[in-house]
Amino acid sequence: MKSPPSARRTDLLAAGAAAVTVVLWASAFVSIRSAGSAYSPGALALGRLLAGALVLGLICLLRGEGLPPRAAWPGVVISGLLWFGLYMVVLNWGEQKVDAGTAALVVNVGPLVMALLAGWLLKEGLPPRLLAGMAVSFAGAAVVGLSMSGEGSASVLGVLLCLLAAVAYAGGVVAQKPALRHGSALQVTTFGCAIGAVACLPFAGQLVSEARDAPLSATLNMLYLGVFPTALAFTTWAFALARTTAGKMGATTYAVPALVVLMSWLALDEVPGWVTLVGGLVCLAGVAVSRSRPRERAVTTAAVTATTAAPEESPEPQPEQA
Repeated sequence: MKSPPSARRTDLLAAGAAAVTVVLWASAFVSIRSAGSAYSPGALALGRLLAGALVLGLICLLRGEGLPPRAAWPGVVISGLLWFGLYMVVLNWGEQKVDAGTAALVVNVGPLVMALLAGWLLKEGLPPRLLAGMAVSFAGAAVVGLSMSGEGSASVLGVLLCLLAAVAYAGGVVAQKPALRHGSALQVTTFGCAIGAVACLPFAGQLVSEARDAPLSATLNMLYLGVFPTALAFTTWAFALARTTAGKMGATTYAVPALVVLMSWLALDEVPGWVTLVGGLVCLAGVAVSRSRPRERAVTTAAVTATTAAPEESPEPQPEQA
């Protein structure tokens, strides 16, 4: 049965928005690594959020969008504190300890944590494949951590910080999904970004002092982070998330680590070691296991399809009864 044109158009728009998000978020790992040489984690997060909130606020004014409805505010506040605030500070800190590719590999455990939180908080259950995927992913994270232990304790701390960033990211998405039932993608993103900026205001003094001495390239990277990976990419994410499930959106981020490794190689001449890459791939394999479907369901679906498609045998004609 074919989907109606409106449904196909919605799917295409959501897929396109998700693709924009993935590319811009991948570039963010590289820009954070570059700007982090001049800005401390909190100052970089605050500068990024202020730039993003300014751009988003102007767009809201031009479009005439006001405050989100009251029912959206709990999700907006929680996602603002966890995703825009905590996630960005912790990720910036982690990327000062490990390279951009390693950070992206570890943070991409987020979709698995997202599924775990949804099963716990939204009462969706904890299927065996989710638990198995968790075990595989955290085994991969352990491999990444062990591979970085030769680089010193700072690198191990970086891996742990990236894991904390993954948890904050997952919690932010789970909180944001209900908010999108009541507010628009632009409203939820704008006020979430503003709340994250307010939470990072204690770093204002660092931002001002570091901006005086920072090279222009680092400041431009910070502004880029605010305008594109934050203002634009978080809005396209919310647009797509409002039109699909959190699990499917989490799956779209599987492409981020590969793009980050390629971008960091071209822009920063950084590539994770082979053992680190293997550990990262194990992390992603665990996420894939947690999101896969049971074989029985696939076999049953195929059998039903085959039965439906098979022509029915015509019964032999019987003689008419007198």
